[in-house]
Amino acid sequence: MLPWLPPHIVAFPPVTHALDDPDGLLAAGGALTPEWLLNAYRHGIFPWYAEGQPILWWSPDPRMVLFPEEIRIRRSLSKRLRNGGFRVTFDVAFERVIAACAETRADTDGTWIDDAMRRAYEDLHRLGHAHSVEVWHQETLVGGLYGLSIGRIFFGESMFSRAADASKIALVHLAHELHQRDFALIDCQMHTPHLASMGARDIARETFINYLEKNVNAPNPADLWPTEPT
Repeated sequence: MLPWLPPHIVAFPPVTHALDDPDGLLAAGGALTPEWLLNAYRHGIFPWYAEGQPILWWSPDPRMVLFPEEIRIRRSLSKRLRNGGFRVTFDVAFERVIAACAETRADTDGTWIDDAMRRAYEDLHRLGHAHSVEVWHQETLVGGLYGLSIGRIFFGESMFSRAADASKIALVHLAHELHQRDFALIDCQMHTPHLASMGARDIARETFINYLEKNVNAPNPADLWPTEPT
């Protein structure tokens, strides 16, 4: 039986209790308040559910992560970074980024970022926990990503592109900033070929939890989210 979490208690089962099929499903219920979400991420758990489903909480094994120093920049992307005419900012348009990530895509039946999810992460942004990276071409927002920064871990949530390689450009700039500030890793949650092509790799959930235990309580650099990259 999948554990059902009441909305007034912020407590999760151990991640070792997560199902093998579907991989990482841990519990249902709970709430999308900042208290619930921050507690979840600190323990290697994240929410992910489809329209019409209850809140579902996951901790897959293995876990896809990107170590900032291992970001892979292919020749074509390097050329676009130099000559594409893009400008990158941080935390300038969080609500626009999450709205773009929530748009239904041609290759999917819907979006997992519903109104409740959007409001929850907007609340976390106002509290200083959730952040965005924006990619602009002239004055048009063409790509970006958002996630949570807790200690020396960045928990990536979603990204979007409206121009070729725009989300990759956002990730490259994020990895550079995090590497400069000695972050341990970027949590990518689940394996995708797109992230693997940029250097992300799978590690055992137990190893991932060890990284969290060592890094989520570290000081978060005050200058991490400049409006322009260094």
